[in-house]
Amino acid sequence: MNKKRKTTIKRIMGYIKCYRISAVLSVVFAVINVATGLYVPILIGRAIDCIVYSETDYGRLVYILLNAGGSALISSISLWCMNEVNNRLTYSIVRDMRNDAFKKLHVLPFGYLDSHPAGDILSRVIADVDQLADGLLMGFTQLFTGVMTIIITLCFMFSMSPFITLIVVVLTPLSLFVARYISRSTYNLFHVQSGIRGEQTELIDEMIGNEKIVKAFSYEDKALERFDDINNRLKTASLKALFYSSLTNPGTRFVNSVVYALVALSGAITVLTGGMTVGILSSFLSYANQYTKPFNEISGVLTELQNALVCAGRVFELIDEKEEVNDEELPGLDDVSERVTRGKVSCEKVDFSYSKDKRLIENLNVDVSQGEHVAIVGPTGCGKTTMINLLMRFYDVDSGCIRVDGADIRGVKRHSLRSSYGMVLQETWLRHGTIRDNIKMGRDISDEEMIRAAKEVHSHSFIRRLKNGYDTVIGEDGGSLSQGQKQLLCITRVMLSLPPMLILDEATSSIDTRTELKIQDAFLKMMEGRTSFIVAHRLSTIKNADLILVMRAGNIIEQGSHEELLNKKGFYHELYNSQFG
Repeated sequence: MNKKRKTTIKRIMGYIKCYRISAVLSVVFAVINVATGLYVPILIGRAIDCIVYSETDYGRLVYILLNAGGSALISSISLWCMNEVNNRLTYSIVRDMRNDAFKKLHVLPFGYLDSHPAGDILSRVIADVDQLADGLLMGFTQLFTGVMTIIITLCFMFSMSPFITLIVVVLTPLSLFVARYISRSTYNLFHVQSGIRGEQTELIDEMIGNEKIVKAFSYEDKALERFDDINNRLKTASLKALFYSSLTNPGTRFVNSVVYALVALSGAITVLTGGMTVGILSSFLSYANQYTKPFNEISGVLTELQNALVCAGRVFELIDEKEEVNDEELPGLDDVSERVTRGKVSCEKVDFSYSKDKRLIENLNVDVSQGEHVAIVGPTGCGKTTMINLLMRFYDVDSGCIRVDGADIRGVKRHSLRSSYGMVLQETWLRHGTIRDNIKMGRDISDEEMIRAAKEVHSHSFIRRLKNGYDTVIGEDGGSLSQGQKQLLCITRVMLSLPPMLILDEATSSIDTRTELKIQDAFLKMMEGRTSFIVAHRLSTIKNADLILVMRAGNIIEQGSHEELLNKKGFYHELYNSQFG
């Protein structure tokens, strides 16, 4: 067993320790189930001897059969109890693992989420955990009972005939060797299968989430080719893994059949020489069969556990990812939300890049005074949204610093910093629920305040036309609402909070020109006295900005007011004329 598998097993045992009582009960019920079940063959052997070797004592025969029936009943009840405990134990462990994985997603740095496909992460949290659940359930249900059956059967067999039992024990390692050899070989095959399955989930998630774009660009055939390629690779990997793993059962069955035949032959000779009775031979053959059966089940469990361990390893890889530093664990951090009164922001010699081998922002210097409206413009990929990410501390700068009211934001709690900003992004975020829930977002705000804010941003008119008004239930990400309507709801949400600083990243990109003109008035009211950062491609929307930063290749190449930049006849002049020339 390699180091990675050992580590994975230890981690799983850590989850099991949280449910020690259930694990102990499972073992207890397994012992009762096996012991009472294996006591039945002894009673049946006695009944046979009662018939064969003496005049039939019907009273004794009935007594033996009633004991056998009672043992079988106790065995069945204990089996039901064991399965109930195992189900609860397994799904409690799976629930805890999923909770840990989901909690990890909330504390992972944005760099991890940006660099890992969403489909692969979904596969780890959902499909891989389901595979682990199947393996654990088989392990608890069949592995425990199998081991108990082997131990108790050996005890019963040894009490009947030590010599024949010795034959069985000597031949048993052959079965174990076959099972172990095959299970070790299949681990890597299941690892490949699990990885390709994650790749497939990633593609499906990508295609479903962007179905309109796929159809608009007639990408269906290409997407189908990609899916067929992944599907064929998954088929090949799955067939290999299942083929080699399925060799375990036939291999162990062959060895066990040889053991059974030798036991029958040795027992028959012993009966002929008077060494044991027919009833004892009958019990012995039953035990030989019972003894070999768990090896077949255990071999199947071992195969399933290989797959489960691979899947658990993928889940633990996610759980073990380096998380964003918890602000609460760092002493001396400031709570900027309690003291931001001016909203003065400055960037001093800031360098940043997503990839160390590709520079993006270099030597960025900006000084924004209280209440200034700052527009950030430039071609796609110049660093506009990256600058917003740095201001919100979604990413930390590589060098230099960003200050808010004179405090380096790396010395400020993230939650505190972000609560000082109000954001309206090009990409909207709405959850399943009513329009009211999505606007209030759990805050204690009256309906009158909500409606007043909705009227100010001109979302009240379309909400009122909906079937149930503010009580209309919308689906995930806005459901059937248009992109413009969804953006209006997000603007209404920010209008209700009005923090000291605002960030508008293409906030009106999906709204028609007429409504946009109306919303500009609402924005002017909202931004009054607040430091605001506005990212825009439509330069007509930022004419009134106090300061316009023109970015190109991660650098601010021009800054000034709209009129000043036009008079310079530089890059901003070219951008403006390209839209209105």
